[in-house]
Amino acid sequence: MSKLIGNIYDFECKLFKFVNRHFEKKLLNHYFRMITHIGGAAFTISLCLFLIFLTKEPIKIVAISSGAALLFSHIPVAIMKRIYPRKRPYIVLHETKVLQNPLTDHSFPSGHTTAIFSVITPFILFIPKLAILLFPIAFNVAISRIYLGLHYPSDVLAGMFLGSFVGAICYSSIFL
Repeated sequence: MSKLIGNIYDFECKLFKFVNRHFEKKLLNHYFRMITHIGGAAFTISLCLFLIFLTKEPIKIVAISSGAALLFSHIPVAIMKRIYPRKRPYIVLHETKVLQNPLTDHSFPSGHTTAIFSVITPFILFIPKLAILLFPIAFNVAISRIYLGLHYPSDVLAGMFLGSFVGAICYSSIFL
């Protein structure tokens, strides 16, 4: 079993390095530094509040489920970061490229990824055609976390799953 886990970790490190090695490319660097903030607390909370207070039903109800998903998805994120105190890849993996003043808390799971997926999932469930626009944005936020040297691929996968799961639960508790 430990050999399997070791092989999975080795693969994950290779995947991380494959994405992070492009850090010096000016256009990509600018793009990922900007898009990563879409998964941040300031943007996701502001977006949910904006849609809750400035739209009418049924969008307002979807926005409420997104806000609830954002709130409830971060409870397990905080718990998991304490239970599984995984060091960020820039601390563990040599030659990782990272921004100045990187995050110092634990990396598993990715909070930015969890946030963006928890916010978009209710909207995609309500209007499935929005997936064409929203999923690529959320996926790029997830990739940005690896690109910027802050998360392993499994951190963002866990965030994608957790955010989507909680988003679906919050949506179904209101609409079903």
